[in-house]
Amino acid sequence: MKNLKQLGIFMDHTHAHLMEYHKDAIECKTLDKHSISHGDHHSSHHAEVRLHTKEKTEQEVYYKKLADVIQNYDSVLLFGPTEAKVELLHHLRADHHFANIKIEVKNTDKLTENQQHAVVKEHFMK
Repeated sequence: MKNLKQLGIFMDHTHAHLMEYHKDAIECKTLDKHSISHGDHHSSHHAEVRLHTKEKTEQEVYYKKLADVIQNYDSVLLFGPTEAKVELLHHLRADHHFANIKIEVKNTDKLTENQQHAVVKEHFMK
C-alpha cells in the first residue's frame, strides 16, 4: 500500500502553518504573506482602488504559494478561525490539477501550536 502524503494547514489570510503528517512525527513550516506597504495615504478614490487591487493581488500570490505546496500531497486538511481556508479551497477547486487530492476543511478557534498538531494527528489517524 502506498504511503499517503498528508498535510495539515492552519491558516488565516496572512499566515499558514504547514504540518506534514507522518506516523511518528510532524514536520512544520510556515508561509507568510508579505505585509502590505501602504506608503503615503491619499484620500483619493484612485489611491483606494490601487490599495484594494494590491491587496487582492497579494492574496492571490499567497494562495498560489500554498497551492504550489499542496499539489505535492494526497490528502490535505485546511483549518483555522477565518474564512481564508474556504477561499483557498475555492481557488484549488477551480484548478483541475487538484481534482485527485482529497481536501477537507475544518473550522477551529485560534489554536496553539500543540493544539494544531493534535488536530492534524487526530484527523489523519482515522
